[in-house]
Amino acid sequence: MEMMTMAQHFLLTAASRTLSLRSIYKAGEEAAYRTFCEMRWPETDGEAVCPRCGHDETYDISTRRKFKCKSCQHQFSVTSGTIFASRKMDFVDLLAAICILVNASKGVSMVQLSRDLDCQYKTAFVLAHKLREAMGTEIQTGEVLDGHVEIDGAYFGGHVRPENRKVDRKDRRRRENRSDRRRVVVAMRERLGRTVPFVTKSEADGVDLAKMHVDRMATVSADEASHWDDLHDGWFVERVNHSLTYSDHGKHTNWVESYFSRLRRMVSGQHHHVSPQYLYQYANHAAWLEDNRRTPNGGLAGQLVAASMDAPVSRQWKGYWQRSV
Repeated sequence: MEMMTMAQHFLLTAASRTLSLRSIYKAGEEAAYRTFCEMRWPETDGEAVCPRCGHDETYDISTRRKFKCKSCQHQFSVTSGTIFASRKMDFVDLLAAICILVNASKGVSMVQLSRDLDCQYKTAFVLAHKLREAMGTEIQTGEVLDGHVEIDGAYFGGHVRPENRKVDRKDRRRRENRSDRRRVVVAMRERLGRTVPFVTKSEADGVDLAKMHVDRMATVSADEASHWDDLHDGWFVERVNHSLTYSDHGKHTNWVESYFSRLRRMVSGQHHHVSPQYLYQYANHAAWLEDNRRTPNGGLAGQLVAASMDAPVSRQWKGYWQRSV
């Protein structure tokens, strides 16, 4: 009698593990620095190109890890004008932080990251958010979604702690008893494609978001919530009533629910609490992990380094703690 064997999950295979912290620190600072150079200037195999005039002949100021353009005399480094501008961490630690972030399929807490890198919590917090900002440039591309698109929403935050005595407790389902910090993540996901999340105060806002980000020729799947009724005016819509069944002859929202499963575990399991002003960053982080879930961790790290080198200086996170004081 033949025994049936189940296919091994990708994350359990050797193919998913192509980079480790041990290999990063074993290679050392110089190898990490060359990695950043190659990702910044791939067209010249890591040879510096002036960001001001585009000239590819430079003087190498090796003692300061800077370059000086032979044409316009501009001095710059590999991180100048990028999300890592004015960085103070060693390149090997930056690469290690990226490895830790891409290895954590449900995210990693900032306390854990600060311990792994032996740095302050503040440093880990800002660094992780800079990397999430780089991830966001790959998620929020502005391209419309097409094919078969699933849409749904999930609420986060705004927990109202019940009073100790039962007689003092209020009905937290009523709008007037809810916190104004409650937010909803509306996500639209192509089947076998991209995930694009947005943060709003009401799930019904997803209809207007769909009008801006979903092609009119696409098929849209949604649940039984009444605010999705307006989708019928613009698309062919498949509905599934989750109070009766999760899948009805191919009609389902399982793809977008898979994204929310990852985001919920990221928020509740790792971070425990996410401020409404940062929820958008975590939503993009979960979308990036979900869309690249079949990519080996070495490829993910290279992809994130490249995105960080392409991303401009972060106006939100550069000097964040100095502004917060």
